[in-house]
Amino acid sequence: MLKDIAPKPQSGTIDKARKLRREMSLPEGLLWRELRARPSGLKFRRQHPSGAYVLDFFCNDARLAIEIDGESHSMGDRPAHDAARDAWFAKADIATLRIPAREVLADLVAVVQGIVAACMERLPLHHPSGGPPPRDKLGEE
Repeated sequence: MLKDIAPKPQSGTIDKARKLRREMSLPEGLLWRELRARPSGLKFRRQHPSGAYVLDFFCNDARLAIEIDGESHSMGDRPAHDAARDAWFAKADIATLRIPAREVLADLVAVVQGIVAACMERLPLHHPSGGPPPRDKLGEE
């Protein structure tokens, strides 16, 4: 697992994340049921607080935020707010994958496959290790 690069949560964000975990929408709940099983060995967090925001789902190793967008995300000032939020995370080297809630409800398997594929594209070529491998793993006695 790579070092957590997500910006530290601001005050109040952790309580908000805890509340959102208890009140997940149907698409978020269905997707979490699949992501918590660690598809392809990827670890995901749900309702992860970061900065002034709470990410729906976050894969730290891939530096990828997954946002499930309902109809409200296309109304009023929400598109501009979402764009500013995505740009803020991009400065921290975190990409955002936005998925319409109706796609999660229509084809959950395809959504999970798409998320895994997006994560795999963003994974580093190798994970930094905490030091050299144990001697017995190198074939030395």
